[in-house]
Amino acid sequence: MNGIVVGPGGGRKIITPAQEITFKVTGADGSSASVFEVVVPPGFDVGAHKHHHSQEMFCVLEGELDIFAFEPERYTSEGWTDWKSAAGDRPARATAGSIAFVPTGCPHGFANRTDAPARVLFTVSPSPQHEVYFEKLAEIFAAPGPPDPEAIERLRHDYDITQFTPLRHHRPQPGAADR
Repeated sequence: MNGIVVGPGGGRKIITPAQEITFKVTGADGSSASVFEVVVPPGFDVGAHKHHHSQEMFCVLEGELDIFAFEPERYTSEGWTDWKSAAGDRPARATAGSIAFVPTGCPHGFANRTDAPARVLFTVSPSPQHEVYFEKLAEIFAAPGPPDPEAIERLRHDYDITQFTPLRHHRPQPGAADR
């Protein structure tokens, strides 16, 4: 039996207008977990969602994300930034070195509300078919115009994801940071 060693910059990359994903280890490698690095661009909000059969852990390597991982007292369909739990938990700003653990069935989400990309390392167990999911998501993002919300909803349904608020990606306008 052999292990898997992936060096810096190694792995299989999927690059879309909305994100860059590098798969480090997947179920196809014989692992019980998928490990992948994601560059989260400014303006990207994955939307509040939950997984029915998998758990996630992620570590912010660079940059900052707004993040939550709790059952809210009340769901709202437009956004999760004002949600709170019965215990008083609220979304937090996760900076480099922050780690989040999301158990199976726990609502969660993250968004990059800064003007700089964030880099995050994800571990998902058991290893679902994340490569295929992200390849199909990349096809949706590569289509002209804004991402098709119905196509994203169908994809998420097919891959064990219940979505509570929409995935959003506001592509920055060239030179907008200079204004």
